[in-house]
Amino acid sequence: MIFGDVPLTQAKGAILAHSQTLPAGRLAKGMVLEANHITQLQAAGIETVTVARLDADDMGENAAASMFGHAFCAADPNLRMSNAHTGRVNLYARASGVMAVDRDAINGFNAINPMVTIATVPQFQRLSCGDMVATIKIISYGVPNADVSKAADQAAQGLRLHTAVRRQAVLIETKVAGQTLSDKGANALEQRLNRLDASLQTPVHCDHTVAALAQSLRDNCGGADVIFILTGSATSDPADTGPAGLIAAGGELHHFGMPVDPGNLLFIGALGDVPVIGLPGCARALALNGADWVLERIICGLSVGGQDIQNMGVGGLLKEIAQRGLPRDPQ
Repeated sequence: MIFGDVPLTQAKGAILAHSQTLPAGRLAKGMVLEANHITQLQAAGIETVTVARLDADDMGENAAASMFGHAFCAADPNLRMSNAHTGRVNLYARASGVMAVDRDAINGFNAINPMVTIATVPQFQRLSCGDMVATIKIISYGVPNADVSKAADQAAQGLRLHTAVRRQAVLIETKVAGQTLSDKGANALEQRLNRLDASLQTPVHCDHTVAALAQSLRDNCGGADVIFILTGSATSDPADTGPAGLIAAGGELHHFGMPVDPGNLLFIGALGDVPVIGLPGCARALALNGADWVLERIICGLSVGGQDIQNMGVGGLLKEIAQRGLPRDPQ
C-alpha cells in the first residue's frame, strides 16, 4: 500500500487518509476521492492531501475485516458478525455459554501483520446471547492478500462458544440440627443456571451427616446432569461431611479447595458419570465467586480437573462479599 501526501492532480481514486472540513461540507477519512471531491478541495485552496492507495495485491480494510468475520463464524455457528465499517467487524454470541479462546490461534492471528488485529473476551468468559465476543480491526486502509489468507486460516480454531450440555441440575442441602434453611442458596443457584439455559429441579434437604447425604445422593442422581451439594456447615477438610458423603454414596472426590477467594471451600467429584460440585457457602450470594468458574464450564461440557482449579489462582482474588461471616481482611 502506498501512503503519503500527493498533489490533488494525483489524488483521484485514492483513499482520503485524514478528514477535511470544507465550506461545502466535510470529507470523511477513508472515502475514495472522486472528481467532485477534488473540485471541492481545489475551491478551498487545498493543493495536497494525504492519501492511501492500495497495491494490486492488497485487500481493502472492510473486505479484509469481513473475510475474517466470516472465517470465525463459519468455524462456530454460535457466533454472528456485524457489517464491516472503517475496517472493524464485531463478533457476537448467538446463545448463552462459555467462550473458549485458543490462545495460540489468536496470538498467531495477531502476529501475521501488525495491521491485522483481534481483541477477545477473557478465556472462559460467560456470555449471554447478544454479548460481544471479539472485535476485529484492520488498522491500515488495506493489507496484503497473502496476509489476509494466512490470518483467515488461523481464525478457524480461534474461538468456540460452548453452550449448555448439562441442563438438569439437582441441589442437595444439608441441615445442621436446629438450623433453619433459607431459599438463598437454591435461588442463587437457579439464577446461575438459568442464565446458561439450564434449570434446577426441586431442592432436596437432608440431615448434615455422612449417611444422610450419601442416601440423598443415591436417591437423586437419576436423571440429573449435574449434582450440587451445599452443606449447612462449611466444608473444612476432604474427610468432612460433604466429600465423605459423596464417597460413601459410591462416588469419587477429584479435588478439594481452590485458590480463588471467595470460593476456597469448593470441592468437585463425580457419582458415576454425573459431575458433583460441592459449593462453598459464598455461593448463596449472587456475587462472583470461584464456584461460578467451575459451574459454568461443567454446565457447558468443559472438563474441570484439579490442575484446572489450581491454575485459577492468578486473577482469583475476586471482590469481597459483604455478607461473609469471616471476611478476608477483618477490622
